[in-house]
Amino acid sequence: MPSIQSRSVSAPLVRLIHEAIAGQGDWLPFDRFMALALYAPGLGYYATPGAKFGTLPAGGSDFVTAPELSPLFGRTLARAVRQAMTAGGCDEVWEFGAGSGALAEQLLDALGDSVARYCIVELSGVLRERQARQLARFEPKVCWLDALPQRICAVIVANEVLDAMPVQLLHYDGAVWRERGVTRDGEGFAWSDRATSLSAPFEQGLVPGTTTEIHAQAMAFIATLAQRLERGSGFFIDYGFPQSEYYHPDRRGGTLMCHRAHLCDDNPLLDVGRKDITAHVDFTGVALAGQANGMSVLGYTSQARFLMNCGLLEFFATATVRERAHAQKLVNEHEMGELFKVIGFSKGCEYDSIGFTLGDRTHTL
Repeated sequence: MPSIQSRSVSAPLVRLIHEAIAGQGDWLPFDRFMALALYAPGLGYYATPGAKFGTLPAGGSDFVTAPELSPLFGRTLARAVRQAMTAGGCDEVWEFGAGSGALAEQLLDALGDSVARYCIVELSGVLRERQARQLARFEPKVCWLDALPQRICAVIVANEVLDAMPVQLLHYDGAVWRERGVTRDGEGFAWSDRATSLSAPFEQGLVPGTTTEIHAQAMAFIATLAQRLERGSGFFIDYGFPQSEYYHPDRRGGTLMCHRAHLCDDNPLLDVGRKDITAHVDFTGVALAGQANGMSVLGYTSQARFLMNCGLLEFFATATVRERAHAQKLVNEHEMGELFKVIGFSKGCEYDSIGFTLGDRTHTL
C-alpha cells in the first residue's frame, strides 16, 4: 500500500510506537497504535497538556463536547440521573472520562445533597488535574479512582467516552477480511493489511473495498461494568448507529475520524499525538454486551429527544438569548441532536426512564 509520511509529530511518541511496531514483528494492529497515540503516559494526545475541549480553536481547543457547549446539557441530564438514583436507591454517581470536569460540575450543582459521592474514572493525569481545579468547591465529595471495585451501586454517566476507545480496523476485498495495521515508513507510518479470522458483525450487502471498525474494547468495557454493577443505571452518550446503519454498504470508508483545531480529517497516521482519533459507536453491540452481562436496556434514542424528554425546553424559559442559541446546537438535527444518541441501562431496579418517554428507538438496535 502507498506510504503515508508523518509530519509535525511528537518525536518521542513516534519513537515509542516505532519500538512497539518492531517488537510486534514490524506490524502493529491499529487498536494498539490508537491506544498509544491517545493514551501513552506523558506522550499520547490525552496525556499531554492542552485545552482539547472548547468552543473555538482560538482558545487552543480541538473539539467541543455538549457540556462545554451549554450548561443546560448537564442540568437536563441531571433529571434522568436523579430519577435513576431514586429508583436504584443509590447516592453515588460515577463518571467515566470526565474531560474538563464541566459535566461533573453541572451534575453536582443540579443534584446537590442527593449525591454523597461523585466518582471519576480518568486515564489522563493531565485531565485529572484539570478536573480537580474545576471541582475544587465540591471537595471532599469528589474522588478519582484507578480501578473498579467488585461491586458498584451507582448511576453511571459517560459522555463521549466509547468513541475514544481503541478500535480494530478491518478491510474487505470482496472475498475475505483482512486486519489493517501500521508499519514503519522512514520517520512516519504506513498502512499494512494482514490475514485475520475477524469479521464485521453485520455483513449484509457489504461491497469490495469496504474498510470498517469493530469495537472489542468498548464491548469489554460495557461487559465489565455490567458485571460489577450490583444495582443502578447507566447512561452512555455518543455519536454512532445501530449495526444495520453502521455497517451499511454506503459507508465503505468506515467512521474513523481525527479532530484538531475544530477541523476533521481521516488520516490518523499524520500528526500522531497532536490530534484526537475517534470512531462512531456500534450501539447494537453496546446493547448486546450490556444485556449479555445482566443489564436491561432502559431505552435508546437521539440526544435531542432524550434532552427534550428530560425537560430541556423548560430551561429555555429562564435562559438568555445566548444560552438558548448554544443549547439549540444540542438538539438541532444538523448539529448534535440527531448524530448523538443516548442508550440507558439498569440493573437491580426496574423503572421507566423519563429520557426515553417519547421517541424510543430500541427496536432499531
